[in-house]
Amino acid sequence: MEEVKFNLDTIDKTFTKYKKNEIFDGVVVLKRDDGVIFNIGGKSDAFIDKNDFDNFDDVKIGDRFKVAVLGTKTEDGMIIVSKKIADNVIIGSQNAEKLKIGSQFTFFATGLKDNCLVSKMGIYNIVVPNDEIDTNLKNLHYYLNKQFTAIVTEIDKEKRLIVCSIRILKEQQKELQETTFWNSIFINKVVQGKVEKIMPYGAFVNVDGVSCFIHISDIAYEHVNDISKYLKIGETYTFRVIKIDKLQKRVYLGLKQLTENPKTAYLKTLKVGDKLQGTVSKILAFGAIIKLDESGLEGLLHVSDATQHNDMRIYQIVKLGQKVEVEIKSIDINRNRLAFKL
Repeated sequence: MEEVKFNLDTIDKTFTKYKKNEIFDGVVVLKRDDGVIFNIGGKSDAFIDKNDFDNFDDVKIGDRFKVAVLGTKTEDGMIIVSKKIADNVIIGSQNAEKLKIGSQFTFFATGLKDNCLVSKMGIYNIVVPNDEIDTNLKNLHYYLNKQFTAIVTEIDKEKRLIVCSIRILKEQQKELQETTFWNSIFINKVVQGKVEKIMPYGAFVNVDGVSCFIHISDIAYEHVNDISKYLKIGETYTFRVIKIDKLQKRVYLGLKQLTENPKTAYLKTLKVGDKLQGTVSKILAFGAIIKLDESGLEGLLHVSDATQHNDMRIYQIVKLGQKVEVEIKSIDINRNRLAFKL
């Protein structure tokens, strides 16, 4: 009797008919402590590890379900399959079948091919062409293994291909964001904004995706020389909207406008007729500027309020640097101005 010899290479070649991630129907034919033997047709048995099941105790002989080929074999030559992966592929395929042109969906970028981002959704291939990723694209590898939301631009069911765009969706979202911003913005609105750029004359601030501007004079009530002492790039601050130019699409912000001007607060404590000590800080043609000793506020002493003689000049009445006692003649809270008389 002729001896029958088994060729392991031939056996290995028969295994290649099962492609990785290919889906098969089958039935549990044997349950072991480490998993189950699963028949996927004819004499083809496969192995499913017990950890592949959410509840291994519930699995019994005769259970039928779909499995996916993992592409490896056990020591005794059985191919290893997975119910969990098959479930994910089936669900992914069902979700892919529901997509239409213009649909939005979320995916993980798992690879690069022909300068495109690629992924899988069940049996469908997801492709994002290079020019549909980002207008500011610098390094394609940066996008690997990250989650994205994209919009479907093309579907080929025969090739099981879904082409999509991250760029178009971002542009649509930005347009919607800007429309919402302009419909909701108003003078005196308090907003949160992130400082993007600091210039010698002010700073650009991102508010809900829209670039706004704060002038150096609107940062603080005191004189500001160095904006970086008040604002830091990348930091978020609270601002008040002080001016809107919808025609030019510009919004101006204020930081100091969130609080009351210290000058205004002090003026509210004064009343007409109060007598205060001050110093002549400037001589003008029509009067003198008096700087109050207590607060540092300045007010005008008009020459007509300094003397009853119409032919006298202010420099004949007071001298620069002279200490004087003045009486408040008027208070203008809105303009933060004081007027004095002697």
